[in-house]
Amino acid sequence: MEAPKSQQRPWNTVTKEPSEPIRKQSSAGTSFWQRQMPALARWLHLYLSMFSFALVLFFAVTGLTLNHADWFSDASRTTDYKGKLTASWVSVDDTSKVNKLAVVEYLRATHQLKGTVDDFRIDAAECSVSFRGPGYTADAFINRQTGTYQITETRMGLVAIINDLHKGRDTGKGWSLVIDASAIFMTLVSVTGLLLLLFLKKRRTSGLLWSLIGLAVCAVLYVALF
Repeated sequence: MEAPKSQQRPWNTVTKEPSEPIRKQSSAGTSFWQRQMPALARWLHLYLSMFSFALVLFFAVTGLTLNHADWFSDASRTTDYKGKLTASWVSVDDTSKVNKLAVVEYLRATHQLKGTVDDFRIDAAECSVSFRGPGYTADAFINRQTGTYQITETRMGLVAIINDLHKGRDTGKGWSLVIDASAIFMTLVSVTGLLLLLFLKKRRTSGLLWSLIGLAVCAVLYVALF
């Protein structure tokens, strides 16, 4: 029996395999880029912003207080101390044998000095020890013959402390790592925010345009002011 004409194929017709698997694979790749990446960027942007919120707020506020330190009254307090430590710690002829550790620990324990030792100098007549911290200084001068000393300690106000924390001044390696972490978090928040913008078709062009305008304004201000 002859097949219906609708089912007949010309003898020279080249048949092709369906391209559904290829279409599905392409669709899957498009789906990951268009759905998974924006979702991941949104998740990172949200939680990184919340995690680093306190750090970002701190550096924003202290940037203002640092730029306008004259807005705040000087709340520093200076105290002088006098005393005498064991003369043998500092009266040795060989300056390399001065017991620096004993001197520093004695001054700390006796007068509750803070900060880290920034400098320990030794000359023929005296030793000088400097303690430094955020909003804090203490300078001790020790007579090498008698062991008598005098200390001038200055404790500054809250604004001076947070300004020093913003600058990383006399804060030690631990706080330096906090500053580095803050910079990394701010960078990641900015990058993920830009990624989110790239996936918003309706606002992509205007958003990028405003970003370029902001960059241009910063460049113009730099050239005009400097």
